[in-house]
Amino acid sequence: MKPGRKPSELLTEKEMVIMTMLWDHGPMFVREMLALYPEPKPHVNTVSTLVRILEEKGRVAHETFGSTHRYYALTAREEMRDRSLRQVISNYFNNSYKSAVSALVQEEKISLDELKEIIRMVESSTPASDGENNQPSDPEK
Repeated sequence: MKPGRKPSELLTEKEMVIMTMLWDHGPMFVREMLALYPEPKPHVNTVSTLVRILEEKGRVAHETFGSTHRYYALTAREEMRDRSLRQVISNYFNNSYKSAVSALVQEEKISLDELKEIIRMVESSTPASDGENNQPSDPEK
């Protein structure tokens, strides 16, 4: 990493391509990654540089095989998703998940029916508090 450059929590689009390859295919050599790119393929040095940047950011590590390296993801997809979501909510919605969901509804990225379904899913998966269950009480008991 260049001196004075602060590592970003978020990854660039090009870095995400590499991470997705590693998450989907497991440990890989740069040449194997290059083979997965659609045409026009980037130069091998470009892919190699991206992998080294990810290694500097602590997202990727490598095993040495002779004079070559096989790279693998250190950060799980779920961890990266959670970090990215937290940063987007913080940077663009003033730390308000409610504002983020509201924006999705207002911009018609999510329908009200989908939102209601999400609420039902959350309500059915929320554990009971204070030892009570979430089942409606039976007046006969």
